[in-house]
Amino acid sequence: MKQNFTVRQGALDGVEAFLAVAQHRSFRRAAAELGVTPSAISQAVRALEARLGAVLFIRTTRSVGLTDAGERFLARARPAFEELVAASGAARELGQKPAGLLRLTVPRSVVPILLEPLIASFCKAYPEIEVELAASEELVDLAAGGFDAGIRMGQFINPDMVAVRLTKPFPFAIVGSPDYLARRGRPKRPDDLRAHACLRLRRSNGGLAPWSLNDNGRSIELAVSGSFIGHDFPTLVGAAIEGVGLAQVPAPLISGAVKEKKLVRVLEPFAPTTPGVFLYYPGHRQIMPKLRAFIDHVKSRPRAAR
Repeated sequence: MKQNFTVRQGALDGVEAFLAVAQHRSFRRAAAELGVTPSAISQAVRALEARLGAVLFIRTTRSVGLTDAGERFLARARPAFEELVAASGAARELGQKPAGLLRLTVPRSVVPILLEPLIASFCKAYPEIEVELAASEELVDLAAGGFDAGIRMGQFINPDMVAVRLTKPFPFAIVGSPDYLARRGRPKRPDDLRAHACLRLRRSNGGLAPWSLNDNGRSIELAVSGSFIGHDFPTLVGAAIEGVGLAQVPAPLISGAVKEKKLVRVLEPFAPTTPGVFLYYPGHRQIMPKLRAFIDHVKSRPRAAR
């Protein structure tokens, strides 16, 4: 059965005054504690009693006592009010210093080449912040997914987001293993790709991503073919290293494999350049200290790293 948690407007008015009077058994001492006049305390309590439809205090010229209704109200109101004060304090603390859970949505390909060293240094600098990385190729809604920020290549970020650069622009490289190129030959022109096994990427929307190339400043897209389909770039890189076919992937992702001669870049003059990788977050709301700390940490890195 669904419960109704709606609180009437003003339902908490007078509760703090009631609790202070119940603690001190005195309107005057309660007023001194809260920094208001005794008449203000009396008015707040009378208004609370009127809303509840029950008398909470027995008042005499010498003392103040609780009625049965007041005792019952006190038994449940005090722990609830203390919890509310504690919750307010916890929220205030998170709003004033870098702490709490920082949730980031990132592509899998970004984690090893960029985030692992960045997150390691950030966690050391801010031990009171917990970092959660959700590695996914899907372009998720930050608010709906409960994420503080995301990391994506620039062309996939909505214009209403604030973006902070993490890397310089880089090419989308086409690579193949030495074994594959020895068997199938090295393509010289984009049209040569039609005779090659091209590893394809399945997008989160279900479609197959075409290969993008730059032909003398003219952007072209090719619907390539091949026997292997992956859902992320690291999978395509692994298949390319095993000689399954050619792959088009972000250049930083294959720099190590190229140095180790596990992969060879081809068609380099035709490789398109992407804007690079960015941290992004909604710009229409106040930035929590935990996210501000992460942004400042990103910006403080040497420019060579970006």
